[in-house]
Amino acid sequence: MTAELGRVGVWSNTQLWVDGAENAAELEELGFSALWLGGNPGGDLSVVEPLLGATRALAVGTSIVNIWLDGPAGIATAFDRVSTRFPDRFVLGLGTSHKGPIEQATGKAYEKPYSKLVEYLDQLAVPTDSIVLGVLGPRSLKLAAARTRGAIPYLVTPEHTARARGVLGDGALLAPEQHVVLETDPDKARATARAGLSLYFQLPHYTDNWRRLGFSEDDVKGSDRLVDALVAWGDEDAIAKRVDEHLAAGADHVAVQVITADGSLDMAAHRRLGAAFKG
Repeated sequence: MTAELGRVGVWSNTQLWVDGAENAAELEELGFSALWLGGNPGGDLSVVEPLLGATRALAVGTSIVNIWLDGPAGIATAFDRVSTRFPDRFVLGLGTSHKGPIEQATGKAYEKPYSKLVEYLDQLAVPTDSIVLGVLGPRSLKLAAARTRGAIPYLVTPEHTARARGVLGDGALLAPEQHVVLETDPDKARATARAGLSLYFQLPHYTDNWRRLGFSEDDVKGSDRLVDALVAWGDEDAIAKRVDEHLAAGADHVAVQVITADGSLDMAAHRRLGAAFKG
């Protein structure tokens, strides 16, 4: 068996969950079926176990383990430990990250990320139905369908979800992440959203993907058009509508990421969303 992800989960930065077992338990009670740990959770995956231990059926996934920083042998050992303690509840999300941050962190050239990912999968002794890839482009999506359970695209639109489903085919998992801001004032909502997106405007993997979706050079610098397409803002109904658009476009599961002005974990917002999704 593999982890059951359900319809709607939560995406949140790993650092917010280091001491977050109590909050994970509340997410499960609110009706969210999965928690995706953003950023690099660390090669020993130790942050995962308290969250699984504090919940009954919540799936926990990494989004992502960085293949440039954590080798396949160590990840396989950590996966075996976690999956033995918590069978069918952990999903190993892998990705290639980005050229600038990786070269700064490792001092090594960031070359041929696709080939590196293929090599990593060749060496990784983990069941393929427990692996997903954080990928965006058609070539990498095909790899996800052929070699893993599926894909967990980040910072995408429902249109991308429809295109990704066309590439993946019917059998592979498609679980996009969706930025959300619970704010009905357009200026305030866009200001919070744009601050949350600021890092990504500098990362070619994302800007190239937005160009493929038809956004202009001005858009990819942070236009209102791009912000509105990437970030669902408004009340609970507006957020639920965007999630439904992804599901209608072919997503199996959507991971909502609540964006706040200070980057904190806003459990009050998750409570509001949990009630909306239950309804």
